[in-house]
Amino acid sequence: MNNIDKLIVFGNFEKRDKRLLKDMSFVIDNYTDGTRNKDELCKLFCSCVSALIDMAVEYGFYGNLWHCFLTFLLVKNENAFSLSCEGTGSPGASLNAAAIHDMKLLRTFFDYPVSDCERALGADTGGIITCYEPVENAGSLIDIKVRDEICALADKLYESREPGLMLNALCGFYKSCGAGDLGLYKAFRLSDKVSGDAIKLIPIPDISDISLSDLVGYESAKKKLIENTEAFIEGKKANNCLLFGDAGTGKSSSVKALLNRYSGDGLRIIEIYKHEFIHINKLIARIRNRNYKFIIFMDDLSFEEFETEYKYLKAVIEGGLEKKPLNVLIYATSNRRHLVKESFSDGADRDDVKHKSDTIEEKLSLAGRFGITIYFGSPDKKEFQAIVKSLAQKENIEMSDEELFLEANKWELSHAGRSGRTARQFVDHLSGLK
Repeated sequence: MNNIDKLIVFGNFEKRDKRLLKDMSFVIDNYTDGTRNKDELCKLFCSCVSALIDMAVEYGFYGNLWHCFLTFLLVKNENAFSLSCEGTGSPGASLNAAAIHDMKLLRTFFDYPVSDCERALGADTGGIITCYEPVENAGSLIDIKVRDEICALADKLYESREPGLMLNALCGFYKSCGAGDLGLYKAFRLSDKVSGDAIKLIPIPDISDISLSDLVGYESAKKKLIENTEAFIEGKKANNCLLFGDAGTGKSSSVKALLNRYSGDGLRIIEIYKHEFIHINKLIARIRNRNYKFIIFMDDLSFEEFETEYKYLKAVIEGGLEKKPLNVLIYATSNRRHLVKESFSDGADRDDVKHKSDTIEEKLSLAGRFGITIYFGSPDKKEFQAIVKSLAQKENIEMSDEELFLEANKWELSHAGRSGRTARQFVDHLSGLK
């Protein structure tokens, strides 16, 4: 029986990862066996090396790739032990004993004589597994700081010969960085596949690096948003937020900028769409006991008369029997103040709608359930020029203010009018001409 199949706590590996573990184990167990086909073993070993390099390129790992791979498996493994360490930092004696059992088995994987195997098989990969240098200026699917923590933890786990010391190092990582994908990534969406009560979060690795300082103007709106978000992160009372106003004024960008500023403080954002509102209670149940602060983000939210998904949202925000957990807020952006489209028929004929005031009130009550509403209006001419100038300076565009503003005014007249988005598009156009 393979050691992988004997794991109690950490055995929940993805299929691809488990295959790589078993393939490498097979090679290590048999490379000194003269009865095995050496060429076939070498081929399997090189296939493992290829998979490890793919992982390194994808996540930016460096150093001993085999140890990084093993460490990454443990870091992203959500189980009773890792979640206990993340939450309370104290998994208890029984869980700790089960995890020690697993560490004894996992120690054997860290001790694999990979270099000896490579030489014996004549793989001649140049020792790339044990001393990998990353591609210069390459990106990473996970936060760079977390990536470096994982590489450092890989060295620590190998150097800690005792299973108890390995476990302490791993538990320390869970406490500081978190367990599973929630510790590795900062933004998520729902998986299209929902089975029963099981909600799967899909990481969104490539988030715009916009900062709040990039959003010129709207100081009072940003201040209100920051104050509410910081109160939330600090565990104080905070409100759900509705950011509404004209298109292209920075509503969505402000929320992304919050994530970039506060993800290091445990802020996570989960983006959901109207058709997914039916799953919102399952989503909240999935994240309510995690040691993070979650913003459920609904971008460009609005409802037509025939759409009824807003009723799910109303119940979740306020009014359902189940109390919304303290680590969850809802932030929405919309071009509409009242979210649900009103038609003249809502109040035109008493014969058509007997209780017209109740009908209108039901539609308007959704926006009223957001404790904070923040308005983002189109900038006036001076504000628009200030935005253009700020963006142009960041792109090192050399033009006089007079020429820059003249061209910007021409641009906005022939495009979508004055807005932060229009200013950004104009400056991008100028950058492309350089």
